[in-house]
Amino acid sequence: MIPDFTRTRLLVVGDAMLDMYVETAVRRISPEAPVPVADVRSRWSVPGGAANVARNLVSLGCRAALLALCGTDAAAETLRQRLDEGGIEATLIASSERPTTCKTRIVTHGQQLLRMDEEARRPLSPQEYAALKAALPAALEGCHAVILSDYGKGVLLRCQDGSCLAGDVIAACAARGIPVLADPKLDDWNRYAGAECITPNSAEFAAVSGCSGEMREEMEREARALCRRIAVPRLLLTRGARGMALFEQEQEPLFIKAEARQVVDVSGAGDTVIAVLAACRAGGLPYKEAARCANAAAGMVVCKAGTSPVSRAEFLYAVRRDGGSTPKIMDLPQLRELVAFWKQQGQRVVFTNGCFDILHKGHIMLLHEAAAQGDKLVVAINSDASVRRLKGESRPVQDEQSRALLIAALQDVDAVTIFEEDTPLRLVESLLPDVLVKGSDYSVENVIGADVVQAHGGRVHLARLQDGYSTTGICRRISDSGEQSR
Repeated sequence: MIPDFTRTRLLVVGDAMLDMYVETAVRRISPEAPVPVADVRSRWSVPGGAANVARNLVSLGCRAALLALCGTDAAAETLRQRLDEGGIEATLIASSERPTTCKTRIVTHGQQLLRMDEEARRPLSPQEYAALKAALPAALEGCHAVILSDYGKGVLLRCQDGSCLAGDVIAACAARGIPVLADPKLDDWNRYAGAECITPNSAEFAAVSGCSGEMREEMEREARALCRRIAVPRLLLTRGARGMALFEQEQEPLFIKAEARQVVDVSGAGDTVIAVLAACRAGGLPYKEAARCANAAAGMVVCKAGTSPVSRAEFLYAVRRDGGSTPKIMDLPQLRELVAFWKQQGQRVVFTNGCFDILHKGHIMLLHEAAAQGDKLVVAINSDASVRRLKGESRPVQDEQSRALLIAALQDVDAVTIFEEDTPLRLVESLLPDVLVKGSDYSVENVIGADVVQAHGGRVHLARLQDGYSTTGICRRISDSGEQSR
């Protein structure tokens, strides 16, 4: 059972950044030097680092707060603006001693051509440390979990006098009964002593433990030894294409396979993992279930370009698929949330409906043509009761779940829902698709919901029908065949 994230508030403490992107087109080599000439097409920026963890939390539906440093430069103002736009309660301590950490990625044809970093990697000064520590009690108010997002830039590093904000956060949370999860960096993991969980990747784990991660027995032995040494009860190891491994004291390790995906960009995947893990823990899920959820979300985020959070709709879709259910089949609230996300991403949503009792060539061709009208195809299927009212007591031949499973198995289809009414008008009014598709045996004026779609700037498409293909005709031929065999 996925928690209601809207009831949770989480604080992220760590190294906030500004991720800037410059989209370019490269068509020639410079006459001045053997380098590509990148024609700038667009620019944009998003919160990165610890700020991206907070962004992931908000995208899941959590209330998120952020405690971090920034400079006194233009990048700081942009970062504040992006955080405010994202609904993140940000406490950014401005420091004249360092710039705002900023990563600028030059992108061409969907691939990074160059990355330029502006940053200062050094421990906090006494003034920076004092300001962050003073802001901590207010930031912790009402929190259900805290994330230490350590990128090794300074906020969570050990100061020259031995003080450490990471330790201060953990001690303050222990006094309040708030769990702390840490995404570690560098090799001084003693800074996280007392945290509830750490989430290193394979390279970070190998650098500290000396374990390559090839052999499960060695991995388990080193993970348990590491947890004892730094006084952390559990470790979630993220292993890229190999999935994840959860090691908890006095419990059998949990190895979770990664689902095969077309990896586009791994930027921010670790941020998504710890955000989902912490959100699930804040919502009361045990670590094993929380780890499975984090693994499912990670598989979703690596399919995206750039630093992109996973939406709640995408997360629920990924978790359902990871749990063995058919994620394309969903009820109206889930579908409404997913459709809203698709539209937010600028994708055109196509809607069609029918009984789809016995799947045949006519259905396949109609759905294929429908899918070509936009980016995402939603198919609504009449419930069994609805089919009986429309077709008679002998129908449907197949129950609604069987019909939904068959439609969901088609590559052209992105989402399936079952409706009880005789018409899909309520669905059309709720989803407001960009394109409404019916067969060419209808006229636009007779298509249910056509006026609703057109009033919102959408259109109606009448798909070609395949002669000689219908469920009624198939049922009749089966019946006739049975009569002849008697």
